Amino acid sequence: MIGARRALAVALAAAAASCAPPSMKLPSGPGAPAALADTLPAWRDATGGCAGIRTLTAEVAVTGTTGGQRVRVHLLAGVAAPSSVRLEATAPFGAPVFIFVASAGEATLLLPRDNRVLEHGRPEAVLDAVAGLPLGVGDLDRALSGCAGADGEPRDAVRFGDGWLRVTTAAGATAYLNRVGTAWRLSAAAMGPWRIEYPDRRDGVPAAMRLVSLEPQGADPGRRFDLRLALSQIETNVPLEAAAFRVDVPPAAVPITLDDLRHARPGVRED
Repeated sequence: MIGARRALAVALAAAAASCAPPSMKLPSGPGAPAALADTLPAWRDATGGCAGIRTLTAEVAVTGTTGGQRVRVHLLAGVAAPSSVRLEATAPFGAPVFIFVASAGEATLLLPRDNRVLEHGRPEAVLDAVAGLPLGVGDLDRALSGCAGADGEPRDAVRFGDGWLRVTTAAGATAYLNRVGTAWRLSAAAMGPWRIEYPDRRDGVPAAMRLVSLEPQGADPGRRFDLRLALSQIETNVPLEAAAFRVDVPPAAVPITLDDLRHARPGVRED
């Protein structure tokens, strides 16, 4: 029997990912102070579209590394503001490798092939235990919709030439706005121990993104991740029933705990 964390890692490590491209080149240094009166129109231009996304569904191809292990997984994802998520790891044949659902502050992780389940977990704790990602469900919602780092109004801003603004928000995020033609777009955001980059947007919705850990040198390498997400079949603001964020747990499923996930031996590669 494969342990819970091992089963998730099998899903993630189903094939070796290619080497990740360099991170997005973001402006650094002191820059020049930008007046908030000038920053607010750019901020609203960059975030207004994604702020209007209430639901999103997509197919998500994930590649990169997490905890020192190369990963590749195909997900069916659905999110609904403010904090409902469903992630289903598909496989070429048979049952999904895992199903993660979260809503109303509770998460369920079902491993259909192992017939094991964790119920009534804290969503952010379950995600952190099984994948080493310090993201809450609301973070995932905003990340997939292209609005990561957009909570709260700008508190101060720095300008880099005519093409970039680095904005610090009242919520503590650092957002990078890039001018494309006459429009501004949210190109990256740093929040605590991680950063997200949006190298490709189509009709305002991210078609690609990158999640990178910002752990300091000497930190536990198991906490580091560098993941690229490619989104396709994207639909926004379509009605999603509450049942989408529930999972039917088989009566014979064996319960597991958060400690089981945290202390299980890291995963194996499935040929």
